[in-house]
Amino acid sequence: MLAPFHYAFVQRGVWEVLLLSGAAGLIGTWIVLRGLAFYAHAVGTAAFPGLVLADGLGFSPILGAFGAAVVFALAVEALTASQRSEYGSFTALVLVGAIALGVILASDVFHSGPNVETLLFGSLLLVGTRELVLAACATGAAIGATVLLGCRWLATGFDPANARALRVWTALGDALLLFLIAVTVVASLSALGALLVASLLVLPAATTRLWTRRLVTWQLSSVVLAAAEGVVGLWISVESNAPPGAAIAVLAAGVFGIAALGRAVRPSVLAGLAAGLLLLVGATGCGTIGRTGGKGPTVVATTTQIADWVRAVGGDAVSVHQILQPNTDPHEYEPRPADVEATASASVVFENGDTLDSWMAKVVSEAGGHPAVVDLGRLVPVKLAGESSGPEPSRFDPHWWHDPRNAEAAVSAIARALARADPAKRAVFRRNASAYIRRVRRLDRSIAACFGRIPPPERKLVTDHDAFGYFAARYGIAVVGAVIPSQTTQAQASAGATARLIALVRHEHVRAIFPESSL
Repeated sequence: MLAPFHYAFVQRGVWEVLLLSGAAGLIGTWIVLRGLAFYAHAVGTAAFPGLVLADGLGFSPILGAFGAAVVFALAVEALTASQRSEYGSFTALVLVGAIALGVILASDVFHSGPNVETLLFGSLLLVGTRELVLAACATGAAIGATVLLGCRWLATGFDPANARALRVWTALGDALLLFLIAVTVVASLSALGALLVASLLVLPAATTRLWTRRLVTWQLSSVVLAAAEGVVGLWISVESNAPPGAAIAVLAAGVFGIAALGRAVRPSVLAGLAAGLLLLVGATGCGTIGRTGGKGPTVVATTTQIADWVRAVGGDAVSVHQILQPNTDPHEYEPRPADVEATASASVVFENGDTLDSWMAKVVSEAGGHPAVVDLGRLVPVKLAGESSGPEPSRFDPHWWHDPRNAEAAVSAIARALARADPAKRAVFRRNASAYIRRVRRLDRSIAACFGRIPPPERKLVTDHDAFGYFAARYGIAVVGAVIPSQTTQAQASAGATARLIALVRHEHVRAIFPESSL
């Protein structure tokens, strides 16, 4: 059951959770006491425009998120300076403005892509030294602020009117609290993401509040519970191959539900619910979901087609872990525990290259292993121009596998890489690769003959996004257009572009549109 904690990426995740739990537990008590749960959730979401700016202008996303969060905190404080009872309304007002600004920047100005999505959803599996330092700083700030301003925040939370009369309350104190919440949220973005950060800041403190009466006890128990839920949630994530942020959020919500029911039901019922939760967690730990097995070296392939080639060349001599599953969009990948675990123990990692799977570099660097990384996109002979702008700019079109000549080159490169990983099976890999290449060549001739029976003026293609340039160039097909006029699905089609495409389809008498099942 403790096997996942042997991996370096899990150990870093545990440290991240433990460091964050100090800030989350302490600040969480002030959030619950002051009724700022909605604000805590909103400030993470309001970091969206900062993330877009950072991605578009090329500076640190954490810095962009921090700047946006600070502006959000200042705006809320300014609007509520004279109406403290309207925190929720003014928070919602500023949040809507922040989201609208982020959407405009992301879709019309910078065409932001996966880098922004990573911080919206988080990835506890891929935290590095920078995230650990940031979490430690947030906890240090939370401890210092609680020591210096805790009495003022406590008095204001219990009796705002008398706190003002006694001059215990100050606008600066409230502003510092909002600022500190923003700091803690930003520190948690890389681990949990903007959309789930409240699960660590609010739920542990709300849970322990049900069973404690003294502030110090409440704060200490909140820190301990946040740490426990984070570590156990991470463990459940690795064992069940679920996203860690979601696993932590579900666990925290379940614990809160049991604690809330415990105040209203008999102890025997509460014990039964707790036992059921423990049984469920234990059953999760008995699984080995996502573990790679088989003979020979472990090989990781990022895409479905690369995994198929590796299986064809390696046969039973290799154990293949395929990251992207059928009908999934490579532009919206979120690493799962099994993917990072397989990468940590892999001998070879095969990538598509040309920014299609650029997220794999982060997985390889943080997994803790030392695999040989083969960028197949660099080794193929036929290359078409990519896009110089947009969400995922690339020098070359990343969909190179649609040309059979590139598939041949990729299969040969796979055979060479596998031979380096397992020299004893070199002859097997070479023989399997030769057999597969013969099949590809037969398929190439068959497709060419099929299209040869279609008059060139009638070879017209319209699809979801501009991904078939290589296929069209190989077989003399005219690409009329695409619903998403880009080589990446991260782009968005405007109403005007869609109207022009409809008119073009009618003008060119296109007989069929070919959608993609992954979109």
